[in-house]
Amino acid sequence: MATDYIINPDKIQTFFTQIEEHKNLLTSITDFHKTLATHFTSLSETLAQKSQNLDAQIESFHTQSKKSLELLENRENSIPEREASLVARINEQKGVSISDIESDNVGRNLGELLRMYFRRMDGSGLVKFLLAKRKESVVLRTELGSAVEEAVDVFALVLDVVEEFVGLKSEGGVGMADRRWACGLLVQVVVPLEEGKVGEVMVGSSLKERAMMVLEKWKGMLGGGGESGVGAGEATMFLQIVYGFGLKDRFEEKFLRSMVLEFAGRRDMAKIAAAVGFTGQKMIDIIDELVKSGKEVEAVYFATEFDLTEKYAPVSLLKSHLKNIRKNANSISKNGKYSAAAVDEANNSEMIATKAIIKCVEDHKLESQFPTDNLKKRITQLEKAKAEKKKSASSVSKPSNKRAHGGSSKGGGGVGTSSRPPKAGRISTTSPSFRQRNPSQIHQTPGATRYAAPYSYPNPSLYDVPGTPSYVSAYGGPRIKSPVGLQHAYAAPDVGVAGIRAGTSYAGQGSYGVQSNYAAYDYPPASAYPPTYPQ
Repeated sequence: MATDYIINPDKIQTFFTQIEEHKNLLTSITDFHKTLATHFTSLSETLAQKSQNLDAQIESFHTQSKKSLELLENRENSIPEREASLVARINEQKGVSISDIESDNVGRNLGELLRMYFRRMDGSGLVKFLLAKRKESVVLRTELGSAVEEAVDVFALVLDVVEEFVGLKSEGGVGMADRRWACGLLVQVVVPLEEGKVGEVMVGSSLKERAMMVLEKWKGMLGGGGESGVGAGEATMFLQIVYGFGLKDRFEEKFLRSMVLEFAGRRDMAKIAAAVGFTGQKMIDIIDELVKSGKEVEAVYFATEFDLTEKYAPVSLLKSHLKNIRKNANSISKNGKYSAAAVDEANNSEMIATKAIIKCVEDHKLESQFPTDNLKKRITQLEKAKAEKKKSASSVSKPSNKRAHGGSSKGGGGVGTSSRPPKAGRISTTSPSFRQRNPSQIHQTPGATRYAAPYSYPNPSLYDVPGTPSYVSAYGGPRIKSPVGLQHAYAAPDVGVAGIRAGTSYAGQGSYGVQSNYAAYDYPPASAYPPTYPQ
């Protein structure tokens, strides 16, 4: 009898479940092994890269150390020669200085006088001389370049000048704008912006500490505003002193960055920013900040200076800036409810910003990509509108040479009479009596005898010119002729369509106690007046 086999399905299912678990475990182990292998491979590559970098740095360090040792050796070997050269130069300067003291300054040109101040290390005298010769600034800049070589310690001289400026500024001295110009001119010549020209080697430690004290005092006064405050020129001078005396590491980066951003419109600020350490990514961050704050024109100058025009396209930045200034001008006018003052402010703002765009385009030779013809036409329109408004305002504010009727009334008839003398007709220049008198002389006869006889105009209707302002409402009565007469001995002022000649004033004669300014009064053409006064 065959044996019957009973198959248990649960055992089979359990077997396959265990096989699946083993399979998942092997898969996890394989994945983990791959992860570990990748990680260790990455670590190995990173360590290899760092090792190569360390080897390169060590090699660079050895090379730099070797160069430094060679430089020190060369400097040490050149000490005797330099000493001899300095002794000869000192003797030469000594002789020149003695000659300067013994002789006067008569006949010396500007360059010789500058060299004299540098030889004497006379900072105060040098500043006064620069201020006196400010009109010759072009020549001064040229001569200063060679004159600075005459100073024994030019950085000490510059620090003397800056320290005096800061001291006067703290005391609220007058004429600080002129002194700021003189100090800035000297600093620009002595502290160039080319890397490696100044810094640690040329400035001694004691002089650096003294400069730091001056800068700390100066830093506390940079936010005052006005003449005693800080402007772009003074900020530039401050940063150049920081760079020139090797003190950029003694100031917070945030403070230096804020000064660069605030006065980014200064033409040489991009070079100054690089000199005080803003390069690479730091410079990119500064340009981004300029673009965000609406200073696209300044961003173009910075991007061009550091070859970042691919990242910051100049034409795109300028178009964006042009759109923003027009939007800003419209906003100014709208916020001011289109008043005259608001429109003027908007026009001035647009004109200044548009000129800056044109200048930027010309500086970077972008005319082919960014035409400026329409911008120049717009500036012409704005300038014309400004000139016309100024002319209109000037004509309105100019005192009128015409006189109105007086407001007094005399007599019992109740009829108002004029307290001023009557209008005088133009005297013909062909009259013999006119040629015998000096037209520029007026007889100073008393008022009582001068206007003794009455004078009656032949045709009063001649003065009723169309468009003449009505005086009835102003004086409460009809306009009448003045009964006051005019003697033939009186030299009449020159009158015509425009009225009484400017400069002829009755109030200054002392015989008229009335107002000195009269309202407009229209006169007929000169031909309507009688040729002579009646005798």
